Amino acid sequence: MAEDAGSGGARALGLPAFPWDSLVPYREQARAHPGGLIDLSVGTPVDPTPPIVREALAGAADAPGYPTTQGTAAVREAAAGWLRRRFGIGTVDPETGVLPSIGSKELVAWLPTLLGLHDGDVVVHPELAYPTYDIGARLAGARPLAADSSVALGPQRPALVWLNSPANPHGRILPAEHLAKMVAWARERGAVIAADECYLEFCWDASPVSVLDPAVNGGSLDGVLAVHSLSKRSNLAGYRAGFVAGDPALLKRLLEIRRHAGMMMPAPVQAAMAAALDDDQHVDEQRSRYHRRRAVLREALGAAGFRIDHSEGSLYLWATRDEPCWETVGRLAERGILVAPGEYYGPPGRSHVRVALTATDEHIAAAADRLTA
Repeated sequence: MAEDAGSGGARALGLPAFPWDSLVPYREQARAHPGGLIDLSVGTPVDPTPPIVREALAGAADAPGYPTTQGTAAVREAAAGWLRRRFGIGTVDPETGVLPSIGSKELVAWLPTLLGLHDGDVVVHPELAYPTYDIGARLAGARPLAADSSVALGPQRPALVWLNSPANPHGRILPAEHLAKMVAWARERGAVIAADECYLEFCWDASPVSVLDPAVNGGSLDGVLAVHSLSKRSNLAGYRAGFVAGDPALLKRLLEIRRHAGMMMPAPVQAAMAAALDDDQHVDEQRSRYHRRRAVLREALGAAGFRIDHSEGSLYLWATRDEPCWETVGRLAERGILVAPGEYYGPPGRSHVRVALTATDEHIAAAADRLTA
């Protein structure tokens, strides 16, 4: 999550204060540690961008004309090919079923607005969730509602339902049966169902399932969208490269509005994105790095008295000592380790902290040493 906004303007718009501002004192405390700061609070990739991607970016650097909002045929075909190759999804038409976005956060934040939601509409998101689902609803004037099941929603008729699997912050992976029930429930009520699947390449203890899979949607993409990002899988956070795939009718609507709004991915980034999606080797290598780091941190946290909940996927460990999360943040800051308090992601996270795997091998090893000392 980017940390580039002040809280004053947000409050003027009726938005909550930017949460990461409250972590600043703990960051300074951790920085004062004799060994320096080890930042495990934000999932920012630190490993090199793959050479094949950088070469594609450089090769497309001569780009005097405007790019298209729809994206090049190459980038759309690469996205559809990746879904087919990695996850067995062959129902996405690259011509009508894929739309590039300027990173995934942009799409998440503006989707309610792009769909025309307004005052009186309800946007459902998970009880433990990336804060931008809530913010996106507020920006559109809609009402955010946290719920993890259709039973909890009762008679509600939302306009948009967000799913997130593997989930941020807690790494939970939803089974196909649950996803299918939510898709069916949303369709019965005329709601769009949007799944944030940015961590789909990083599933550790369960198999990944996309809402684009026929086992989930019954072979129809009607009312279904899936949001994907290359930030983590390809170390492209600085490129701002993502895409949304699914219902061609919904994507056509999004495309028309995005054209008017000038939401165009730069042409060199599109070339880099296509190269990244066409190559699996660098993703497998990156996945192995995170798998090793996860094992080191998980063992060290267990030795330090933490319990790890969920964490079947994504790039985080959802850890607790059954104490208020800010006490845990303070304890770790004393050891020069900065983590994210669970309450940033919703009230159910008040006794957990989110520990990111996105640090160098050296920093992960050093954090483990400090935890077990």
